[in-house]
Amino acid sequence: MAIHSSMRGLRCFCVAADCLSFKETARQLYLTPSAVSHQIKQLESELGLDLFLRQTRSVELTAQGKAFYQALLPLMRELEQTLRTFSQQKNPTEISISMPEFFASELFVPKLVGWSEQHPDINLKVETIKSRQDPAKHTDLQILLASSKPTDRVAYELFPISYVPACNPALYQQLDGLGFDALTKVPCLVHQARPWSWHQWAEQLELEVFTPKQVIQLDSMFSVARAAQQGLGIALVPWPISHSWFASGSLKRLFSEELESRDKYYLVQHETDPNKPQIQLLVNWILQSFQRAF
Repeated sequence: MAIHSSMRGLRCFCVAADCLSFKETARQLYLTPSAVSHQIKQLESELGLDLFLRQTRSVELTAQGKAFYQALLPLMRELEQTLRTFSQQKNPTEISISMPEFFASELFVPKLVGWSEQHPDINLKVETIKSRQDPAKHTDLQILLASSKPTDRVAYELFPISYVPACNPALYQQLDGLGFDALTKVPCLVHQARPWSWHQWAEQLELEVFTPKQVIQLDSMFSVARAAQQGLGIALVPWPISHSWFASGSLKRLFSEELESRDKYYLVQHETDPNKPQIQLLVNWILQSFQRAF
């Protein structure tokens, strides 16, 4: 029987089998989810196989789907390499990386000028995440904040962080000298992923009484720092990643005592792609730029 499966259908299947999400497959291939579903259904019809188990909010590979994926993947990679070798046009490589929003704004993006000048032929796609509770995005590399080193993937430790009580200069003038009573005068600001951070800070200091005026949770660390900068209250902001806010005078430390934590930033490499040696270039650059740099 002649098989007329298109390269698009096979590519759709490989991406969907890797990420197990038609929606994510559509995003990566710049298609609509319905187009992805149609391509895979057509492939299943031609093969006479059910490749996926479709559930309400997820998909899983069938046993035959897994076997087909394992057999097809090396062939697709070999074909892509052949096309790349004989292509008359030099197509730039794209590397994707995800990271916390605050890391991107305060550290990564400001240093990208140097990377872009060194590697103008590599396109970079940066995905940002507000909270560690947000679902992970399928990217070549990931910078994440965690209390322990990931063990299921290749991971490099970058640097640890602590959390510093800070407010804007105007509020600092009002509260300086009040000691810990300052916490009863204005709201305490915190990232909603760490709602008990202020209480943990008080426990570390062995404060017998801790009755903050109000606790306000915000959904991103950038929002926490910006709210403190605008005078909303006292925030626990991560140090040393927030260094520029203090260096510019936007924020001032109200107390010298920090909230110690086990949190560290890690660089995670999801898989080694032999067709993307440029990934290692970015890994090396990140380690050189951020590993124990503080």
